[in-house]
Amino acid sequence: MNTPNFLTILRVILIPFFVIFLLFDITGPYDKYIALAIFVIASLTDALDGYLARKNHQVTNFGKFMDPLADKLLVCSAMICLIDLQQLPCWVVIVIISREFVISGFRLVASDNGIVIAASKWGKLKTISQMTMIILLILDLNGFFNILETLFVYIALILTLISLVDYMWKNKQVLNMQN
Repeated sequence: MNTPNFLTILRVILIPFFVIFLLFDITGPYDKYIALAIFVIASLTDALDGYLARKNHQVTNFGKFMDPLADKLLVCSAMICLIDLQQLPCWVVIVIISREFVISGFRLVASDNGIVIAASKWGKLKTISQMTMIILLILDLNGFFNILETLFVYIALILTLISLVDYMWKNKQVLNMQN
């Protein structure tokens, strides 16, 4: 197993630990900071595994499949937990998760027709904004940070929708394909 794939698997393994520390009283007041550290480490593996795979020519079919899935699992798990903690409205999470289902289905149809849909800059910005939003919401700081949290919720939501439209527009030929 190469290092990028190991990092992707590590990200998936970290998810249950993140959820446990975020939702349950394990260490008292330190739980959210442990959860935050786990989330940040898992998020950093996202950037690192892709960089290493390209740099070292270790791109694999496993990585192409699991890397985006691991990202979706991490971000969606965090957002669902944040609903339970009353930090994030469920309608925002529904919009974001719906986009993920649409793009995953779209990629599947494209793949069946021999088309690979690469990640776009909008998709990457969407992921960064969602991860930043999650970090701010986990920290749950007061004052100015409440405004920043709200701002990042809307930034993440807007970039989610822009990236959806961007993927669909750039790859609209997929919608016209017949088997």
